Amino acid sequence: MPRPSSRRRAVTAFALVGALACTPLTATAAAPTRTTAATKPTIVLEHGAFADASGWNPVIQSLHKRGYTVLAPANPLRGLADDTAYLKSFLATLTGPVVLVGHSYGGAVITGAATGDPDVKSLVYIAAYAPTEGESVAQATALGGGSSPLLQHVIARPFPGAAPGDADAYLDPAFFRQVFAQDLPASQAAQMAAAQRPAAFATLTQAAPAPAWRTIPSWYLVARDDRTIPPQAERAMAARAHARTVEIDSSHAAMLSHPRAVTDLILEAAG
Repeated sequence: MPRPSSRRRAVTAFALVGALACTPLTATAAAPTRTTAATKPTIVLEHGAFADASGWNPVIQSLHKRGYTVLAPANPLRGLADDTAYLKSFLATLTGPVVLVGHSYGGAVITGAATGDPDVKSLVYIAAYAPTEGESVAQATALGGGSSPLLQHVIARPFPGAAPGDADAYLDPAFFRQVFAQDLPASQAAQMAAAQRPAAFATLTQAAPAPAWRTIPSWYLVARDDRTIPPQAERAMAARAHARTVEIDSSHAAMLSHPRAVTDLILEAAG
């Protein structure tokens, strides 16, 4: 029998591809079967100033072992209005229930970003700001009559596009461990100081929008030895938000020095 010509082979192949394209795929082939992990809420972790998302790594590892999807987006740290809008846009890309967790200034960001979002089922504050409407981070720091040495050890550096009078605030590496993470090894604190993310001064002064903790159940971890946010202010914010509150002997960097306590609180909120 003579071999088919190249043209006939091409026509036959084209017809075969067309037939396959028109054949309906089964549900199994079209999409993978969801696992039981998909029924759990997504945990979204928001870092604060002078830190980055890697500070959540021990907590992320623990949550992964328990089958949770965890996301830790970068916080722009440009100002409360912009940072809140950024997190809102990030949350809009997710589907299903969300547990929103904030550390330090990240708490102020989650407080505004969760407002009006029906998917956010709980808020978790880890030594964090939970401002009320119209209140700035600087004002919240003074709640309860406490004070913070942080501003005494800030180095200001300009950044392109800054508004008049604004600049990036870095925590002086010489005082980083003393102010931010006194219960971590000196070598670890030194690495954090070198890699810290600066925050614009606007993060301190912009007024907060309507707080999500008015309508969303909240949990709060008070760090008794915090030298960045006064523990008195943390207690005042937790009480105002009617948050389920725990207290531990920790520096401001509780997610690194006490990851188990932080994870347990998040799991309680997720449950």
